Amino acid sequence: MIKLYNYELSGNCYKLRLLMNILNVPYETVAIDFYPGREHKSKRFLEINPFGQLPVLEDGELRLRDAQAILVYLAAKYDAERTWYPNDPAAMGKIAMWLSVADDITRTASAARLHDALGYVMDIDKTRADAHALFRIIDEHLADMEVIGQQWLALDRPTIADIACFPYIAMSHEGDIMRDDYPAIRRWIERIRRLPGFVGMSGIFAPTI
Repeated sequence: MIKLYNYELSGNCYKLRLLMNILNVPYETVAIDFYPGREHKSKRFLEINPFGQLPVLEDGELRLRDAQAILVYLAAKYDAERTWYPNDPAAMGKIAMWLSVADDITRTASAARLHDALGYVMDIDKTRADAHALFRIIDEHLADMEVIGQQWLALDRPTIADIACFPYIAMSHEGDIMRDDYPAIRRWIERIRRLPGFVGMSGIFAPTI
């Protein structure tokens, strides 16, 4: 069975749990005390991932780090219809662009959340400004896609691009980055919350109806 080294409040861990739930892939979690224990920096965990970062996924003899890389693996191996990561060069390229954006979201919106929730030291005004600049681009892209009848980031259907970008945008309010000025993003969040197999986490709730 797949083993996920996991911290429940991590958006990067959550995006893997979300995709595995959507794909109905069984897995087990190994809890890592990210805060306050900093277990991800412990000698034991550094033997698992020398970069000292979550998540890490083990599937048999295979061990992978980096949330976006793991999303690619899960979708390529466990989605028999290849809906979430199509085996098409153009589609793969479009998705890869948004996986890179997901890292930018982590460096901005997620970082602001860590500042507010866990006291991480940073230039918080710049971090929030960078997040808003990024959100404006994403919101305009989604609005443009809606005009041509496309409701998702990369393709005309949800892909791992949407899963990768979703958590830290949906939790941006926890870093005092509000989404009032981003109506297309708000609509996109609601579409993801209504996907079959959607599961939430603290700060991201499944729809009640």
